[in-house]
Amino acid sequence: MYQQVARTLAAKFAPRASKWDRSRDYCWENVFELADAGLMGMTIPTRFGGQGASFYDTVLVVEEIAKACTLSARIVVEANMGGISAIMAYGTDEQRAFAAPFVLAGDKPAICITEPETGSAATEMRTTARRVGDKYTLNGRKHWITGGGVSKLYVIFARVLNEDGMDEGLTGFIVHHDPAQGIEPNGFRVLGREHTMGLCGMPEAELEFVDLEVEARFALMPPSGFKRGFADLMNAYNSQRVGAGTIAMGVAAGALSHAIRYLKERQQFGRPLAEFQGLQWMLADMDAGVHASRLMLHEAARSNGPGGSPFPDIMMAARAKAFASEAAIKVVNDALQIFGARGYGDKEPIERMYRDVRMFTIGGGTAQILKTHCSNLF
Repeated sequence: MYQQVARTLAAKFAPRASKWDRSRDYCWENVFELADAGLMGMTIPTRFGGQGASFYDTVLVVEEIAKACTLSARIVVEANMGGISAIMAYGTDEQRAFAAPFVLAGDKPAICITEPETGSAATEMRTTARRVGDKYTLNGRKHWITGGGVSKLYVIFARVLNEDGMDEGLTGFIVHHDPAQGIEPNGFRVLGREHTMGLCGMPEAELEFVDLEVEARFALMPPSGFKRGFADLMNAYNSQRVGAGTIAMGVAAGALSHAIRYLKERQQFGRPLAEFQGLQWMLADMDAGVHASRLMLHEAARSNGPGGSPFPDIMMAARAKAFASEAAIKVVNDALQIFGARGYGDKEPIERMYRDVRMFTIGGGTAQILKTHCSNLF
């Protein structure tokens, strides 16, 4: 059911994808259609207004959308995995009831982990949250925050300090920021937006927090507490990684379909390009890369971590994301090669897909970091 709905929307999104890429505008038109179709917040439990869909349901949707519009697929991932799933798994009922309506209406929560001096080494973050009575005061900077300035819901990760300034660990804080509705917490600043190579309609922003006050009731309290709870919260990132890998795989699948079409249409030396054995071998390798990625991602999406974790197994998620993201770059690159000069221009979607897919070996855990995770688990 979800997959067919996604296919219908993907057919609408495909001709719009170049518009968002060129204008660098957020695809609100697509977002509202996704929300109307029930694909935003589909993993939210039914008692909070969602459909209680699984991560596997989500990856089926994401692949179909990614074939047509990478930007829209990324929004679907972040509206069903990562930040919102962490809130649904570890938040209080009050926090869940607060966050769910935003996502169901079309908001893509922004996860704020990366800092100017802290990327892969997330536990070295410098942003602090000091307890002051029934509130926390946040100070620090975040960088490369996906959706910064567009999202209304932010999960800001910070180092927790008690009232004596002692380090208590790391956790996330739920913050509502929506200037269009006059919701602008004092001390929450959007400093600027990066000019990116691909996924051009998605803001990647730098944020600054200066004595930003957050009520203590909006601090996430994972099962293991602040000291060890960051690991619990980062388990939610395993679903995000499966989602990111699925976007990459979906883009690759879309590029493969375009390459097959072009090989059948284009003629050289008096016959279709599809009859040339060297190009047929390229297609076979491309298809194998997409299919292997899909199998790994589906396996990861259906898995569970140890100890009853509601999120995918860390090894399966890391392996699938690393493999799928690297395979996708090769598949899309080969598709561009098949198109030749036409693929290098903007009359075909391949050049956009090539730029879009490149970020997936970087964002959400670099391929190298993920491979390190895998090797450490042997």
